[in-house]
Amino acid sequence: MVDAGERAYAYTKACGIIGKSFIGKRIPELTALRTHSELDRLVFPGQRHDLPERELLGDLELRIIKRAVDSICAVIKSFREPPQALLRLLQSFEYADLKTCLHYLAEGKSDMPLVSGIGDFGSVKFEKYPDLRLMLKGSEFNFLLEKLPEKFCDTDLIAVETELDLRYYLLLLESLNELSGEDRKIACVVLSNEISLRNCAWAFRLRSYFRMPEDEAGKHLMDIAMRLSSDDDAPLMHRRINPKNGEEEVSLATDAFESLYKPLDQRSEWKGWRWEKLLNPEKPDGTWEANPRYFQNAAAYYLYRMALSHFHTAPFSVSAIFCYIKIKQFEEDLLTSVSEGLALGMNPADVLTLLEVSR
Repeated sequence: MVDAGERAYAYTKACGIIGKSFIGKRIPELTALRTHSELDRLVFPGQRHDLPERELLGDLELRIIKRAVDSICAVIKSFREPPQALLRLLQSFEYADLKTCLHYLAEGKSDMPLVSGIGDFGSVKFEKYPDLRLMLKGSEFNFLLEKLPEKFCDTDLIAVETELDLRYYLLLLESLNELSGEDRKIACVVLSNEISLRNCAWAFRLRSYFRMPEDEAGKHLMDIAMRLSSDDDAPLMHRRINPKNGEEEVSLATDAFESLYKPLDQRSEWKGWRWEKLLNPEKPDGTWEANPRYFQNAAAYYLYRMALSHFHTAPFSVSAIFCYIKIKQFEEDLLTSVSEGLALGMNPADVLTLLEVSR
């Protein structure tokens, strides 16, 4: 049982950090920026780095990532024994960093990519890059060494990414189920939506970018089930009975499986699909083609709004800190996207539009 005083302290600290974050009413402050120096001054007042624009790009993005991780760790460390669910959520940074490193290695890049670095909460030795064996030795990802050939390419990584995602979400759900009902309720709602959307985004990518047949793409979805509570209103088609315990549960891959058999060039065929509102609109001439990037951005913004709306719902619960971490992760993505947009000569307002933030 998490101490009540620790809960209150963690929530109060999270509220203070959220108040200074670039979310909600502070997002419009990003639209007036024109250079990385201006972004540096806005995000790091009094701590800006006096570097040429070209050098500032990588330096700034690394500090933005570190800022997010430090903010999350500061709240997690409010607990003498942090709930495992929060630690698992923090480790999403490590999973993402590992997948980035694997793609770098597949492309033959010897320079190490930017990584979050979650310190003692992580297990991968990223400083050993590009030696994958030394990176993963003794970590919870050591099993990958048996699955990857010595020389691999991006195509080899599709199954590995699916397995990593499945592993991450199963462990996260397992840790949430260890919590009391009040502590896990909101977090489970947010997470169930996230897994469904993640599956759908992955299905779009596999079909659009890799031209993968529907049946083959379906093999790479995370068919994760979550047990239903008494007030869940999941459609009957999503429900099933767990043969091990007889409990009714809902499949979080159903929406993605449904999407596999819908045409990617006929918007009208998607009417009534659960996540239809997150699809890109038709063009003025009436033509349409599913845009995986648009859907992914819209899904990220949808989840951010959900986490933000639930942050104050149960103030001293573990779910509140769960939502706080999701909010900080979104802010990091937002700031790094603005930085990358500036490097491409884009107006931040246009970047926010691409990210569906201005919807």
